[in-house]
Amino acid sequence: MASSRGAEIRFRAIKHDQAAFVHPCPLGPKKLEFTNIPKPTSIRFRGNFMSRSAGPLWLVWLLAATPGFSVAVEPPVPVATVQLQTLPREQVLDGVVEAINQSTVSAQTAGRVEEIMVDVNDFVAQGSPIIRIRNIEQRAGLDQAQAALREAQARFTEAQADYNRIRSVYEKRLVAKTQMDAATATFDAAKARLEAAQAGVAQAKESLGYTTINAPYSGIVLERHVQLGETVQPGKPLMTGFSLDELRVVANVPQRLIETVRQHHQARVLLPNGENSIAAVKLTFFPYADPQSNVFKVRVDLPPKTAGLYPGMFVKTAFQVGEEQRLMVPRQALAQRGEVSAVYVVKDGKISLRQVRPGQIKGETVEILAGLEPGETVALDPIKAGIDLKDQQPLTAGK
Repeated sequence: MASSRGAEIRFRAIKHDQAAFVHPCPLGPKKLEFTNIPKPTSIRFRGNFMSRSAGPLWLVWLLAATPGFSVAVEPPVPVATVQLQTLPREQVLDGVVEAINQSTVSAQTAGRVEEIMVDVNDFVAQGSPIIRIRNIEQRAGLDQAQAALREAQARFTEAQADYNRIRSVYEKRLVAKTQMDAATATFDAAKARLEAAQAGVAQAKESLGYTTINAPYSGIVLERHVQLGETVQPGKPLMTGFSLDELRVVANVPQRLIETVRQHHQARVLLPNGENSIAAVKLTFFPYADPQSNVFKVRVDLPPKTAGLYPGMFVKTAFQVGEEQRLMVPRQALAQRGEVSAVYVVKDGKISLRQVRPGQIKGETVEILAGLEPGETVALDPIKAGIDLKDQQPLTAGK
């Protein structure tokens, strides 16, 4: 600290990354900045007398011309003008999330449950085995069908050879037509038995394949209906699961709103955090109303692989029913002080803190229900605006 006849000049060291860069300072990797210079009655510097008004200006010039020193200039506070925006008018209704792909896998063959590979809450990839049923009978049936196929193939080969031989002789008029007809019938019968044997093998393979139950799609096991060692019959439920890749929300729309909702055909699902929402990709309207409640069921399909939602969750769904003018400000302008929301209003170069009542959040903007008027200017940097207000300094506003 240095002083001269009542005039006090205070210096403080700040790092380079906290102010504008200047020429290298001979004092080291820091620079000096003067702050809060009081108005002196007189300042003597090397014998020269300076007046009350010239002293501070001359000192600023001197420090600015000295290598390693600079005068810090406060950057302008970014501001924005509050404006009315045309936004959709929405009706928020309750809805329940459900999986588009949710099903129960049942047994298609009889047998004893030999192996259970997954359980409740396990993730299963599409095509992965989940249950195996004992397949001794099914494998024996396949062996029997394959043996019958070999026999039918041999008889067909024999009948085909007899048919070709008799036909060549018949063309030379050396055998009667009755012999030709008998050979033809034998050949056709052998061919039919061969086709039946081939079908039997295919059926036996299918029955054997039923002993291994695979996941129809990738998803999560919701419920298991059988135990290890239990004997099952065709049609017995084995496991229930659903896929989280494709979800939808089912909402009930009152009769008075159904035509308006159908006309605008727009909806979004509000996430549980209350800040974000997901736009619907498709709306499906049921063609009838519930006779007890007089509401229409509407399915709101969500984009694939939507995160943060699970079947059975209770959510809010906003259906567009028109348009309206709303007062919107950037979210960054909103300052939260406990339970109180406020903005810094800039007017005639002065700043003031004003309490507001925020509404819905739309992307990077927030609705203001009370506390502001269209055309007013708000600071986009509440921290800097608060410092300026505390120091009682005139505000430099910039776009």
